[in-house]
Amino acid sequence: MAAAISRRGAALSLALARRRMCSASAPAAPRAAAAAALSSEELIRMEQDCSAHNYHPIPMVFSKGEGSHILDPEGNKYIDFLSAYSAVNQGHCHPKVLRALIEQAERLTLSSRAFYNDKFPVFAEYLTSMFGYDMMLPMNTGAEGVETAIKLARKWGYEKKNIPKNEALIVSCCGCFHGRTLGVISMSCDNDATRGFGPLVPGHLKVDFGDINGCLLQRAGYPSILPPDGYLKSVRDLCSRHNILMIDDEIQTGIARTGKMLACDWEDVRPDMVILGKALGAGVVPVSAVLADKDIMLCIKPGEHGSTFGGNPLASAVAVASLKVIKDEGLVQRAADLGEEFRNQLQKVQQKFPHIIREIRGRGLLNAVDLSNKALYPASAYDICIKLKERGILAKPTHDTIIRLAPPLSISSEELAEASKALSDVFEHDLPQMQKQIKKPESEAKTPVCDRRGRDL
Repeated sequence: MAAAISRRGAALSLALARRRMCSASAPAAPRAAAAAALSSEELIRMEQDCSAHNYHPIPMVFSKGEGSHILDPEGNKYIDFLSAYSAVNQGHCHPKVLRALIEQAERLTLSSRAFYNDKFPVFAEYLTSMFGYDMMLPMNTGAEGVETAIKLARKWGYEKKNIPKNEALIVSCCGCFHGRTLGVISMSCDNDATRGFGPLVPGHLKVDFGDINGCLLQRAGYPSILPPDGYLKSVRDLCSRHNILMIDDEIQTGIARTGKMLACDWEDVRPDMVILGKALGAGVVPVSAVLADKDIMLCIKPGEHGSTFGGNPLASAVAVASLKVIKDEGLVQRAADLGEEFRNQLQKVQQKFPHIIREIRGRGLLNAVDLSNKALYPASAYDICIKLKERGILAKPTHDTIIRLAPPLSISSEELAEASKALSDVFEHDLPQMQKQIKKPESEAKTPVCDRRGRDL
């Protein structure tokens, strides 16, 4: 016993000595204080030096956000047209959501699901009542929600349909995007997401978007690709006829983004499972959830799935406040009305530059500007977004020719008009200069081919 105590004391002394050495060489407090004075350029360089390079951000630093406005460390003001991939539908730092966060943070932040807490049951009841399902399963990130839905669907298949062991199939659409965990990229047609990460998880089948055999849906892979009229109803009918679960990923498209509470509401379709995330936490904390009725949800038993932070009281309080903001401020109808107004503006820009803009598409305030690769060459959608940033508009490209425009639903008509004008000015003034300045590659890039199905992407 004495020897053990002696060894433990020696180990503690060594740890403390190492801690003093680290503190002496790199004091934490001065570093934190100095961070407030760092420039955008310094912060970008620091991130590149110290963080994995798994993103290719627009070179602009968020320092403060309010509503649809963003400030960088130098005090420059921008209008956000990405909304953190639709996580801040309510607007940045909504005061009602922040109030719920602060009040709950002062009481209790985490219990784990090993115990009950006094906020999660309220959240569960509020969410299921709002969307009309019996039960919900809480998680944190959107990808966790998708993984949860896949596990739950498989479990239901084996228990309720008596599918033979390890023969369950998840059918999803080509061009989909549901996240980047291993299970989720196993549905992906994106070579960047799948190459070098195999073997992928088996049990997945791909169908064309618009083909009624698809049964796990999200419209976020290629922004705002609208389903053909009647497609979702056809999928619903097919799934009902053959006792197949219809799973709808509404992580980006849900919670008022498209001018309906859920995108599937455009066809009055009720999926068997709905996955929510992003705006469920209003950009304040990560919250996700899977909704289903008891016949499906109760296939999961204690110990078969879980999350330490899923259903935590802090996230639960924030989620209820986030949903109340959507309802109380009429953001569903606001997204529908402003979205139509915005597309009308963008279509006027398209009429001015028909050789550059191939298509304007979207619903609500989830919209895409699809550009001609030939008309842009050698520039890309990323270069267009850089010039938009210089004009005070923050947007992000998807692939090389598509610009996603998805501002907070609290945005004003005047700000939408400002973005439309900025886009027009970039095409008129900046693009010709970029095409002269950007060095053309020695050989023309080949059209990428999907590894999974051998098709052009």
